[in-house]
Amino acid sequence: MKILELWPEIEWIKDDELREKVTKTWEAALQRSVLTATDLMSIPFTLLCGPDLKVTFMDHKRSVVHIVKAAGEKVNEFYHGELPVNMDVLIAGAILADVGKLLEYVLDENGKTVQGTYGKYLRHPFSGVALAEEFGCPPEVCHIIATHAGEGDMVKRTTEAYLVHHADFMTFLPFKSRLKV
Repeated sequence: MKILELWPEIEWIKDDELREKVTKTWEAALQRSVLTATDLMSIPFTLLCGPDLKVTFMDHKRSVVHIVKAAGEKVNEFYHGELPVNMDVLIAGAILADVGKLLEYVLDENGKTVQGTYGKYLRHPFSGVALAEEFGCPPEVCHIIATHAGEGDMVKRTTEAYLVHHADFMTFLPFKSRLKV
């Protein structure tokens, strides 16, 4: 499967060079992962809710990209340039936010997706930044990858990073709240 079949939203990135870097990052992640593109369209988007969750990894990831695109456009429209959103950086960061999960996750003996040893030591924000930097993604995009999850709560986020962080969590926390505590 080609990356654009998995991620048609990559075409929204207007800068040819950035689009190519995002594509190469995803290609490398898939080559290095035990997961295939087909797996990403069937595995649950979070390991916390169990295997019966119908929302797949790609359902969640693509929805976050669509949400941040709409949010970025509205911020640019309504905030009079006070919070300018670089749409290419925003979209690239949203597409790459969880690319590191392809290195974090492995399949157990039953074919279930679990966090591997590597992922226990280096969660996906770290491995995602390493992958993106390897393919020349700019610091503004790597910042989004690094700060989209809880690891980013200790640093100052850019506007684009806030949008990705909140879109990701607003579509995750309702599922997490369903878990029995």
